[in-house]
Amino acid sequence: MAEMTEDLDAVDLLLAQHEQMRTLFEEVSSAEGDTKRELFDDLVRLLAMHETAEEEVVHPMARRKLDDGDDIVDSRLAEEEDAKQVLSDLYDMGVDAPGFDEGLAELAQDVIAHAEAEEAEEFIMLREVLEPQQLQRMATAIRAVQAMAPTRPHPAAGESATANILAGPPLAVFDRMRDAIRDWTSSHP
Repeated sequence: MAEMTEDLDAVDLLLAQHEQMRTLFEEVSSAEGDTKRELFDDLVRLLAMHETAEEEVVHPMARRKLDDGDDIVDSRLAEEEDAKQVLSDLYDMGVDAPGFDEGLAELAQDVIAHAEAEEAEEFIMLREVLEPQQLQRMATAIRAVQAMAPTRPHPAAGESATANILAGPPLAVFDRMRDAIRDWTSSHP
């Protein structure tokens, strides 16, 4: 995905990630066993990194540049906070637990509605008010943030850019260590 999105501006990069989320939700819901677990891990990682980038890069820019930026961002942050909690609960529950599929279906519906609201309000307006070079620089910032972002939701860490900057790097290191251990143990039974 990284090579395919290298030339995309911020809006196109985020739209591509939204499409990837939609696809992963469908794939997780129809998969079973280890495949389901692996796909869900991919979805969790994508959602955590995507939301971190929005909270650190996109929402602050929207607050500064859009006429109704504060109202738009506040609505999106409330949705993101709810989704992080549900995603964290599903992650802790595990893909084989009773109620996982129902919870995943509800989360998918909420995340897709959230993405559509971002696309219709925040993203389209940012494209209207920012120059192409600004959108390219934002895409570079998004990629940098995602490279350092936690790979799991951490609802207790907060929803602000400041909270992400303070808590994000240590949580990201912890998450990536845990991912490496999980991957190693699953490949060395």
